Amino acid sequence: MPARSRAQQRAAGAALSAKRGETPVSELQGASRDMYRSMTEKELEELASTDHDGLPEHAPDR
Repeated sequence: MPARSRAQQRAAGAALSAKRGETPVSELQGASRDMYRSMTEKELEELASTDHDGLPEHAPDR
């Protein structure tokens, strides 16, 4: 599942870093904290590895 926006891709990267123990969980905020709690490392890898060329900064409202 690719990221829908650059913001989502960055949040997934932050959550993945915390999931791997590279950064403290206490530094996570908002969406990245929610992602850390609810997603597996594999799911976070998929979102974080999305090429952000051509992605909007924020996903449009549905």
